[in-house]
Amino acid sequence: MLDFDALYSTPQIEAVERFINTHYALAGPVSCRLLQRGLNDIYLAVGRNSERYAFRLSHRRARGPADVKTETAFLTHLSQSGVPVAEPIATRNGDFFVEGRAPEGLRSGVLFRAIDGREPHAADPGDARANGKTLALLHNAAETFSSSGSLYRLDLEHLLHRPLARIRDSGIVEDAEVIGDLEHIAARTEKAIEAFGHLTWTYCHGDCHGFNSRINEIGEAVFFDFDDGGPGYLAYDLAVFLWAKISFGRKLTDMWDAFIDGYRAVRPITPYDIEAALRFVIVRHFWLMGEYASRTQEWGSNAVGWIAREAHFLRTWETERFVDRLF
Repeated sequence: MLDFDALYSTPQIEAVERFINTHYALAGPVSCRLLQRGLNDIYLAVGRNSERYAFRLSHRRARGPADVKTETAFLTHLSQSGVPVAEPIATRNGDFFVEGRAPEGLRSGVLFRAIDGREPHAADPGDARANGKTLALLHNAAETFSSSGSLYRLDLEHLLHRPLARIRDSGIVEDAEVIGDLEHIAARTEKAIEAFGHLTWTYCHGDCHGFNSRINEIGEAVFFDFDDGGPGYLAYDLAVFLWAKISFGRKLTDMWDAFIDGYRAVRPITPYDIEAALRFVIVRHFWLMGEYASRTQEWGSNAVGWIAREAHFLRTWETERFVDRLF
């Protein structure tokens, strides 16, 4: 009999509960339920006195291991700087992350205090402004944070070139003409971004699409899910929100205006960064396609087949926004 090696396993709930109870000094044993399985595994953990936590078990990803050390250090810095974020909770040993062994290898776990508040509404200008304001506060606080130990840089190699390679290598796009289109779009986008020459560099949230937050009782957007963060282009961090409002058939550009208004109420944006954000919409879409393409063997080709149709969206965005500036 031959054994199958695991690509991605899902722990039993009882095992997750034992893991948390062993590593964290919480009030009484916790009970858990799985909220989400996918890019990471997210569990709701409830303590004896009904206190609520979120436990994230990081996925093994094509980029490499989760940079939980830098992520939790940045979250601690943000919290101490008064930025509304989900705080990580220290283990019994004083660390902010812990590793557990799964059949496929080591996976990193982080426990967060659960955030009170409601989910943002996709078409609510007030929620968009709140997200913009918190991102600006985050970028202000990032100016005093040292990210020298970060595992990843959100540069064009990480966000554009490697994702494109994953799309090619996955075999999910069988049409050579479509692959050629994607390569040409990526090349034009890289050339346009590099032509700016004065783009701001900061520590990025990395996934500020508007729903990695909760709106608290005083209207603040409290951020969570910093798993894709790291030092990178400020324009990219802005662009993720715009991308979320215009990709996959959405037409919510008014929310982008509100988001930028909220950001500018706290922090100015250079003309170079705001213009580059339009280009980084394309970069963000390549990043997402690359993430899905890298999971073809795990999720199946049917789940990621949409990638082959996305050249049309990217060409349309180019044509509508940059027709007089294409290289």
